[in-house]
This record gives sequence, structure tokens and C-alpha cells, in this order.
Amino acid sequence: MDAKLFTQAITKVLAGILLTGLLLFLPAWSFSYWQGWLLMGILFIPMIVAGFILMFKNPDLLRKRLNAKEEQSEQKTVLLLSGLMFLAAFVVAGLNFRFGWIVLPDWVSYAGAVVFLTGYVLYAEVLRENTYLSRTVEVQKDQEVIDTGLYGVVRHPMYMTTLLLFLSMPFVLGSVLSFVIMLAYIPIIAKRIRNEEKVLEEGLKGYSAYKERVKHKVLPFIW
Repeated sequence: MDAKLFTQAITKVLAGILLTGLLLFLPAWSFSYWQGWLLMGILFIPMIVAGFILMFKNPDLLRKRLNAKEEQSEQKTVLLLSGLMFLAAFVVAGLNFRFGWIVLPDWVSYAGAVVFLTGYVLYAEVLRENTYLSRTVEVQKDQEVIDTGLYGVVRHPMYMTTLLLFLSMPFVLGSVLSFVIMLAYIPIIAKRIRNEEKVLEEGLKGYSAYKERVKHKVLPFIW
């Protein structure tokens, strides 16, 4: 095991847990916000398990995703907007619990958790299919077009899974208002995809032909 990689991964996970907890429980002003605990459980436990698997099976991919740094200014804007979206959605969810603005039945949170975990399974499958997958928009050395599995259905299955994950989060948290905020993710990833496809067409051999074969970007028969 790479000790440096392990330390880096654990540090990032612990920082994520702390930040998410603050964004949820501080506005809720209570640790009794059980939906917040539910989200943190289904978010971070699979993340830790997946991290250990990658550490032993594909440490290069884990290292690449941990050290990713976006170079393109357009994508930096996308990341900033995404961060603001999450901040607003989590804070509003905590406030919704605290003040009881719109109270959803408990089964909605459990159903949201099922959808979220389904998204996680699909996310893992995308990582398995595409070893070139990066958190940044780039063309890597010796990269090839992947057109099998989920990549034979839509051109950006990673965004399909994140859309499923992000739009299910507000229901796990029991907050309709947070769902409205999270809808901002749709135009955000649309902006990212436009730039990403331009980069791939210019730098990845065979990508233009792949676009002709696989017509839909994110959702089969819809988008």
C-alpha cells in the first residue's frame, strides 16, 4: 500500500465529512436531523470502500482523481457554480429541518437513498469501464475512445450517474427546496459537456465518429 496515497485519500475524506456535517447540522441546529446522518452514511461509506478498492486495484486512477486540478477557466467556473449549488442546497435542507417549512414523509428519504445507491453502483461501473476517467477535462496520453457498456448508451455516463446522485440527495434530506436548487446542476453540466466535447473532438482520435454512433449525451432518448 502506498502510504502517501492512503494519507492523502483519508485526509480528503475526513475533510469532506467535516464540511458536509457542518453544512447540514449547523443550519439544522440539531444532531437529531436523521436524514442528514442517512445521507452522510450512504455518501461516505461507499466512498471509503471504493477508495480502498481503487488503492489496491488501480492506485493510478485513485491518484489521478485525488490530484485532479482543472486548468481551463471555463471549467473552473463550472466547479465554482457546482460548489455554490451544494452549499445552498445543504444549508437550505438543514434550515428546512429546523423550521419545518415543508415536511416530507419518511419514506421519501428511504426511497431517495435507494436511488442514490443505485447511482453509486452505476458510478462504480463507469470507473470500471473507463480507466482514462479524470475529474478534469483533458485528453490523456494513449487515451482511446470507450464505446462499450454504458458508453454505448450515452456519451457521458459519468454525468448520467452524477445527475442521479445529486438529484436524489435532496429527497434523502427531505427537502423539496433543496431539490429546486439542485436542478441548477442540469445547466451546469450542459456547460461542462459543451466544453468537454470540444476538447475531445480536437484531441481524441475517433471521438467525432463516436458522436455519430452514440447520439445521446446523458440520458437515453432524452438528452
